[in-house]
Amino acid sequence: MTENDLSTFTTLGVGGPATKIIHVTTEAELIEAVTAADNSKTPLLILGGGSNVLISDSGFAGTVIRVETTGNTYEIDACSGGTLTVSAGSDWDEFVAFTIEKGLANLESMSGIPGTVGGAPIQNIGAYGHEVSEVIARIRTFDREKQEVKTFMASECGFTYRNSIFKEVSGRYVILDVTFQLRRGEESLPIGYAELAKELGVEIGTRVAIAKVRDAVMKLRGAKGMLVGSGIHSAGSFFMNPILEKAIADTLPSDAPRWPLPDGRVKTSAAWLMEHAGVTKGDRLAGAQISLKHVLALSNAGDATAKDLIELARSAQEKVRTKFGITLQTEVQLVGLTL
Repeated sequence: MTENDLSTFTTLGVGGPATKIIHVTTEAELIEAVTAADNSKTPLLILGGGSNVLISDSGFAGTVIRVETTGNTYEIDACSGGTLTVSAGSDWDEFVAFTIEKGLANLESMSGIPGTVGGAPIQNIGAYGHEVSEVIARIRTFDREKQEVKTFMASECGFTYRNSIFKEVSGRYVILDVTFQLRRGEESLPIGYAELAKELGVEIGTRVAIAKVRDAVMKLRGAKGMLVGSGIHSAGSFFMNPILEKAIADTLPSDAPRWPLPDGRVKTSAAWLMEHAGVTKGDRLAGAQISLKHVLALSNAGDATAKDLIELARSAQEKVRTKFGITLQTEVQLVGLTL
């Protein structure tokens, strides 16, 4: 292993070497490093917490910029709530914990999600019925094409399920900071997920103290092996929950989960499809394993390679396609790999 080995910087613990790794701690350093790479036409990979990425065993033939920027500004009003501008390199869950400590609501259901604040809008992260797009006011970015700072208001970000303009035009915009608008309050939004309601011991639609919601979410994520430091080396949910046309959703067995969407389509559970297509917790391919705790978490059992993990993912994807005619799409970013 070399000092440029990318396995050191990913939660899966796999990935070959980069030609060069630059650690940036200020916005100026980030812009300077990106500009230098682009001006020299060097391939560039922006890396945050490394929690949503699978990098090939051959590594990355170019420059990797690891975003470790800090420096946040907060305006918290006793009545109106909080406007918080957070640097891209800030740890996501530390930020969520801070908001709850300050009595600010609406992020509690997204507790425990690994990664950085800068990575959150790209994937439009979410959990238990809520997405980060609901609380974003604006995002400052560096436009690599025009080499200038550009601010996006929330309405300009193209947020959809696990998607955004930053993912659609991958690599063009480097996120510098994110401004959130949070509600002042000790109670959560109405609990909308049965799993979370059961853990809290309440009915669907009940409001609960935000600190209790955070505790319950952390417990659920821990039980699924979805917390960094839980002893399981994974990238969280490897596949996204499919969004289907209603006619296709109607062909699924009656007990398949269904969440109707405003546009008439239906979201279903990737985990349910995998389990009912013959994918089993603990399934193993060389050093890669379907987590013993949750079927959606492909994990490094100790000596996995990226090739092992991609082959295990391909096997799971094929089983679902054969059984249900649905092709699961990855939530994890693949670098130097295809599924």
